[in-house]
Amino acid sequence: MRHRRAPSISGILLAILITILVFAVHGQQPPPTIKMVPPTPTNPASGQEMFQQYCAVCHGLRGTGDGPAAPALKMMPADLTRLTAENQGKFPELRVYGVIAGDAEMIPHGTREMPVWGVVFRHVSRRDEAQVRMRLRNLTKYIESIQAK
Repeated sequence: MRHRRAPSISGILLAILITILVFAVHGQQPPPTIKMVPPTPTNPASGQEMFQQYCAVCHGLRGTGDGPAAPALKMMPADLTRLTAENQGKFPELRVYGVIAGDAEMIPHGTREMPVWGVVFRHVSRRDEAQVRMRLRNLTKYIESIQAK
């Protein structure tokens, strides 16, 4: 049995930082109790490490949408293990990549509550676009690897 790491405090704080960015984009002030913290850098070659650091706080360690921050969200996070099943048995690689990057619109949600990770990846990668693409590709591949069989 593999040891599973709990979502880190820095992952939770990163989710809070993204919330602040969303407020800023919409010209609103964040709640006064939220403090800005820089995102924790991760290995761009490890989709699993990035998932645990950035995604598990909302989507859960297994990707089923049951992360510790999920109850505080307006909409429950997607069960990322069902993407292939919900797409006629084919993993929607380009769609997942686009959603993570922030390029794909999330029409069913009405608004984009999920963070735009492309912005965060540019920050932790010091604007190295090749590394940003590597992060997006490896995180997408990791999400593909956790699909329900």
